[in-house]
Amino acid sequence: MRRFLLVSLALCFSALATAAATLETITERGTVRIGYISGQAPFSSAQPGTEPVGYAIDLCRKIADEIEHQSPQLKREFVEMTLAGGFDAVENEDIDLLCGSITVNLKRREIVDFSQPIFLTGASALLRKDSPSYLQGLFRTGPTVHTVSERAATNVIGMRANTTTAGTLREQLAVQESTTRIADFNTHEAGLRALEDRRIDAYIADQVLLINLAKRARDPSSLAVGDRLITHEPYAIALRRNDADFRLLADRALTDFYLSDEFLPLLETYFGGEAPMLHAQIIMQHVP
Repeated sequence: MRRFLLVSLALCFSALATAAATLETITERGTVRIGYISGQAPFSSAQPGTEPVGYAIDLCRKIADEIEHQSPQLKREFVEMTLAGGFDAVENEDIDLLCGSITVNLKRREIVDFSQPIFLTGASALLRKDSPSYLQGLFRTGPTVHTVSERAATNVIGMRANTTTAGTLREQLAVQESTTRIADFNTHEAGLRALEDRRIDAYIADQVLLINLAKRARDPSSLAVGDRLITHEPYAIALRRNDADFRLLADRALTDFYLSDEFLPLLETYFGGEAPMLHAQIIMQHVP
């Protein structure tokens, strides 16, 4: 028994030592590997052959700047990931940071850790102005508006696959007698096209993503973003578990940037007129 306990303790300490070596690994490698989820504008997106851009990407760059103070001449490698594979890549040490519109929840925290929050939003729906009345009443506080005569409902709601919102709604529909079906899409753009082509009645995602998505529609004036939120979605940057020192480094970099004169202009770049409200919200709620 004594030998078993000693072996168990040795394995435990070995695992902790390995997990706590993020900064040392980056320093030895000379490169910080920044994973990102594409197609999540304004948080993270990229064109072929170019580095990614977006609000979350810029914050990950600030963390890389902080690492560079301890590891001069640090290189930065951007690695495109899927949402489903990104967390495994952090856990397996294939990437050091995962950036995008990434919601923090308990299930994901079994695999990865997270920085302090970088944004707060919630899920709503992108609707056509001739979408069924019951959906407009569910997601919009204003009066129902129809630009053309009422059309028959398809009873299909679209979502991006493997998101927290899709999982929540699927669970709710499973315990109800409902004729509504969920269609999964690999990208938000594919969901937008399905909505415009009337193959679905609504496309559900985080409201801040829908606002940006609607601007890329063939006819933005034919669409409306819901102003009722059905979920709570705090975003953060995913990090490796069991490395408090590296998380502290990330949080320090984010806090210093939030309190700097550069933060409000960055918010204005990505969120326009909403920037002052977002600035106050983040300073009040997310600065320790």
